[in-house]
Amino acid sequence: MFQPLEYAPAYLRLAEKIRARILDRRLKDGEALLTETELARQFGVNRSTVREALRNLQSTGLLSRRAGSKRLFVSRPTVAAVAGGLRQALALHDACFEDVLEALLTVEPAVAEAAARRRTGAQFEALQRIVDAFDERPHPAAEAVNLVGRFFRGVGAAAGNPVFVMVNEPLVQLLEPSVAVIIDRVPQARSRIAAAQRAIVEAIGRQDHEAAATWMRRHSQDFRRGFEQAGLSLRTLVSGSG
Repeated sequence: MFQPLEYAPAYLRLAEKIRARILDRRLKDGEALLTETELARQFGVNRSTVREALRNLQSTGLLSRRAGSKRLFVSRPTVAAVAGGLRQALALHDACFEDVLEALLTVEPAVAEAAARRRTGAQFEALQRIVDAFDERPHPAAEAVNLVGRFFRGVGAAAGNPVFVMVNEPLVQLLEPSVAVIIDRVPQARSRIAAAQRAIVEAIGRQDHEAAATWMRRHSQDFRRGFEQAGLSLRTLVSGSG
């Protein structure tokens, strides 16, 4: 038996046509979109339909406005925005922190290994500055968490793989609130984080990909131990909110 065809409002069909042109690069990043009037004329629809389609594309980050301009431009969704959408999806699919930590243990060693192979001198120096800042003095929990997040994002950027960057970001976002609790409740947490991150950065610096992966695996396992020592439940469902 055939199922009835699904009806899609005109603005969604129009949005899909523009989205397809962006994704196949016929409309390039930074390129100005035609005006609402011109789009309405070319597609044979009302301007209100065009306006709704453009709002839809703006909400996904494929179009954006520039300061002082009424025109819309093709844009790339930010890593944070993509990660936020994935975080919401994980919440709706009942992912828990045990799932996040398992993914962390699988993904992060591969990211560290790639970073050791491909990092630039500037990326290595940026990572050194982050671990030096963490070591400098006892930071308030919020500042320490920010530095932990910067460390993971820095390793992700050094990996030179946009897929790793996109996969890495939601894991970091989901981990950050728990890191604050671990730092507050587990006395040795700061020193263990500092030691592991310094060992990872040193391995990345000498481009020892095996050591970088090994130390990142230990670091990820340590977060699981810290989670348990802080009295946090691994079965707690992740939140989709930022």
